[in-house]
Amino acid sequence: MPGPKFYVVWIGLAPGVYDTWDECKQQVEGWKGAVYKGFETRQEAERAFQLPPENFIEKKVSQCGCKKEPKPVPAEVCRQALAVDAACSGNPGQMEYRAVYLGDMEEKFHFGPVLGTNNIGEFLAIVHALALYRSRGLDWPVYSDSRNAIAWVRQKQCRTKLERTPETETVFQRIDSAERWLRENTYRNPIIKWETDKWGEIPADFGRK
Repeated sequence: MPGPKFYVVWIGLAPGVYDTWDECKQQVEGWKGAVYKGFETRQEAERAFQLPPENFIEKKVSQCGCKKEPKPVPAEVCRQALAVDAACSGNPGQMEYRAVYLGDMEEKFHFGPVLGTNNIGEFLAIVHALALYRSRGLDWPVYSDSRNAIAWVRQKQCRTKLERTPETETVFQRIDSAERWLRENTYRNPIIKWETDKWGEIPADFGRK
C-alpha cells in the first residue's frame, strides 16, 4: 500500500506542508518534540495544518495516565520562538543556560555547567539562539528576561567584569566565539524582553530561585 504523499509539520524547524518525506525529515530530524503527520492529498494536508495537531494525533500519555499539555503562553507572546535563560550557583559560580521552544515547551539546547556568571549565560544563550536561527533560515524571535544580556548582544560585546583566568578560560572561549559571530553575521530576529511581571517566569527558567 503506498504511503502518504504530503506531510504536515506543526512543530519543527519550519512548520508547514511538504510534498515529500525528505523535505519533512529536514524539518523534524533532531528536533525534540517535533509533531508531524502524513496525508494522502495536499488538500487534506493544508486543511490539517490550519487546525491543532491534537485533531489528528493522539496526545502522549505519561506514566501517571495524564495527558501531556504544554503550559499556556500569553496571547501576545509568539509561540513560534525560543525562550532562553541562564542559572548560576554563586556569582561567579557554576553557570548553565538553555532554550525552550514555546510551541511545545521542550528544551532545544543546553550548555554547561561551567564557571561563569548569570549575565554571561544570558548573553551566550541569546547568541546561541540567533546562530541556530541563522543556520536554519528562521526568522523567529528570541525571548530573554535579561535587559543586560539584550543590551550586550546589541552592542556585540559581553561587558562582563569577570576576570579571565585559567579557571574561567572555558567560558571566555565561548564568549570570544559569540562576539566573533555577532561581528561577522547579521540577523533580523527580534530580541524581545520577557515581561516577567505580566507573563510569569520565562519558560526556560531553571526554577532555582
